[in-house]
Amino acid sequence: MSKHPGGRRGLFLIFCALTALASSATLAQEKYPSRAITWVVGYPPGGSVDVVTRLVARKLEATLGQPIVVDNKPGATGSLALRYVATQPADGYTLVTVPGPVLTSIPMPQIGKEMSAIAMLAKGSTVLVGPARPDAPKDLKALLADASAHPDKYSYGSSGNGTGQHLTGELIQALTGVTMTHVPYKGGNQAVTDVIGGQIPLAVLGITPVLPHIKSGKLKAYGVSTATRSASLPEVPTLREAGIANFEASQWFVLAARAGIPADRSDRLNEAVAQALKDPEVMKGFENVGMFPEVHSAKQTADYIHTDMRRWADLVKKNKIAID
Repeated sequence: MSKHPGGRRGLFLIFCALTALASSATLAQEKYPSRAITWVVGYPPGGSVDVVTRLVARKLEATLGQPIVVDNKPGATGSLALRYVATQPADGYTLVTVPGPVLTSIPMPQIGKEMSAIAMLAKGSTVLVGPARPDAPKDLKALLADASAHPDKYSYGSSGNGTGQHLTGELIQALTGVTMTHVPYKGGNQAVTDVIGGQIPLAVLGITPVLPHIKSGKLKAYGVSTATRSASLPEVPTLREAGIANFEASQWFVLAARAGIPADRSDRLNEAVAQALKDPEVMKGFENVGMFPEVHSAKQTADYIHTDMRRWADLVKKNKIAID
C-alpha cells in the first residue's frame, strides 16, 4: 500500500464509491415496500395537511400491502418535519407531506435540492372571511371600498408568516391597492376564534377551519382564491368573480422524500397515489376540506412547485413583503 497521503485518499474514495454502489444494489434487489413506511406531517392532527395525508395513506396501505404510520412533527411552519426527513435514508421508507406555497428566509430543505417530489396530492382554495355581523360589508366590492376609504381599519389573520394564506392576502392588496395589516397566527383555529370574536376584522385561511362557521352563519365568506369555486362552498364566489380581475391562488400538498430515492420506488409511490386519488372515499374527503385531487407525474409535480414558488417569490420581492 502506498504511504503517500494522496494514495490513501484515493483508496478511501474508491471504498466510498464501492460502498455506495453496494448500497444501491441492495436497494434495487429489495422488494419495495417490505416493511412499514413512516409518513411525516409537519402540522398538528386535524388540519388540512393532516386530513389529506391520512386519507391517502389509508388507501396506500391497501395498495402497497404495508402499514403506513402517520407521524405528526409540528413546528416552524412545517420545517421541522422537512429537516427530519432530509436526515433519513433515501430509501422510500420515510415520506413527508410538503404544503405550499411557503416562503421563509430561514434555510429549509427544498424540493429539487434536499428533497424529491414524488406526487401531487391535492390543490385547493383559501377563503377570505369576516364576522357575519349586520354591519359587515355585504360583499367583496363593498369591503374593498371601505378598506380603500379607511386604510387603517382592516387587518387580516393567517396561519403564519410566509404561508399561502399570508401570501394570498398580500396578492389581494397588490391587485386592488387596498392596505391591510397582516396578523400571523401559529395555526388557523385561533385566527378563526379571533375573527368570530371581533378581535380582528378578516382572515385568509384554508377552508377546513372556517367551513363549519360559514355554514352556521358565524362567518361571512367574501370569496375563494382559486379560479373556480370550491365544491365545499359552491355558493361562495371566487375572488375573481367577486371583483378582483385575474385573481388566482392555490394551496397545494405534495408527497416528497429525501433526494436520492431510487426511481423505481418513487414511481411505485406515484402510481399508488394516482390510484388513491381516484377513489370515491378520498375524493369525498378532499371535498370536505376544500381540496381537489391532482394526478401528476413526479416531474410535473416538481415543475409546478418551482413555477408557483417563483411567482410568489417575485411578489414578495416586488412588494417588499416581510415573511419572517
